[in-house]
Amino acid sequence: MSVLVWIEQMNGQAVASSWEVLGKARQVADDLGAPLVAVAMGADINATAELARQYGADLVLTITSPVLENYRLSAYAAGLRRAIEEVEAVVVLTSATTRGRELSAAVACELEAGLAPDAVDLRVEADKVVAVRAIYSGNILTDVTFDSPVQFASIRPRSFPMPEAGEAVAELQPLDLGVNEDQVAEKVLEVKSTDTGEIGLTDAKIIVSGGRGVAADPVKGFAMVTELAQTLGAAVGASRAAVDAGYIPYRYQVGQTGRTVKPDLYIASGISGAIQHLAGMGSSKVIVAINKDREAPIFERANYGIVGDLYEVLPALTAEFKKRLK
Repeated sequence: MSVLVWIEQMNGQAVASSWEVLGKARQVADDLGAPLVAVAMGADINATAELARQYGADLVLTITSPVLENYRLSAYAAGLRRAIEEVEAVVVLTSATTRGRELSAAVACELEAGLAPDAVDLRVEADKVVAVRAIYSGNILTDVTFDSPVQFASIRPRSFPMPEAGEAVAELQPLDLGVNEDQVAEKVLEVKSTDTGEIGLTDAKIIVSGGRGVAADPVKGFAMVTELAQTLGAAVGASRAAVDAGYIPYRYQVGQTGRTVKPDLYIASGISGAIQHLAGMGSSKVIVAINKDREAPIFERANYGIVGDLYEVLPALTAEFKKRLK
């Protein structure tokens, strides 16, 4: 019996939200009286495995293979199943990234196990894990309980604090993937990255988003959104209306059909506050809304509201922050 956490890698480095999950899993494992096991998979995982030893794992499983050089669902699902069997995991956790949600869902389905996707909290009751999920745009928290022997959950990034690194005491245990290239149906023919060096939405502590309110001059409007974001060291986001209008690419979309985020500060400029957008950012710790329509629904959820034209407000905020953040 153990608690197992998949440590996801991207471009050879561990995804930061995986450490948040590992930190919470430490508490869950202690409450269950079970060991905490991390599993790292890839072609080169030495650095990730060493960090897992420092972030609280009792045991680190390492699965290395050329087959795992690029993420492919069938190969990584085989590795996760292998790890589950090896340590008799009863709780399996991943970060709720695109890959984490896919991998946990696929393996849970194969094992006919219960799954709580995009959970925001975990606790232990009567030797079982209870996962907490936000529904109805974050207005209601619901408990998810499990009947299956193995319990799966993917955890929304930034739901838990980053754990502190400590002394590396965990043992490293290599596992054989047990799958060769011929057994993997998916083939990677080419890899293209859209990474521009910008701060990613999922892990961002601060997000500045623009919406339909930039319609008068979309290029200038999002240039101002971007300048404020750069001044604050923040990520740039957008509403679906702005994306659908072609003002900004889809990868910036926050909402029910875009990214779900949970920053410390979310600045919504020119965003009305449709229910679909609130579903993606309603769990932000502090929401600041900028809109010239004082009746905009976003003000009902905002901690602070500014009724005004974003073309006047954003430059003023940027200038003031530049003074204060020198």
